[in-house]
Amino acid sequence: MNATLTEFFEALQADPVFNVLPLTYEVALEASSLGKLWDPADRAIVATARTLHLTLLTSDQRIIESKLVAVVG
Repeated sequence: MNATLTEFFEALQADPVFNVLPLTYEVALEASSLGKLWDPADRAIVATARTLHLTLLTSDQRIIESKLVAVVG
């Protein structure tokens, strides 16, 4: 399926399985402190989980090995 970014996010938000979370000030501040992770997207994901006390479901070895957040891998 070839979809625009807008179409992708609209479909994601319409699906009750997913919950798109905002990038808040608290998450951005937490992300800036995660020096173990180089990738900005990984930092945002981990910071969101940490800020909201969530467990991540991921196979990303860098996130798992960082031990910065609880992970189900």
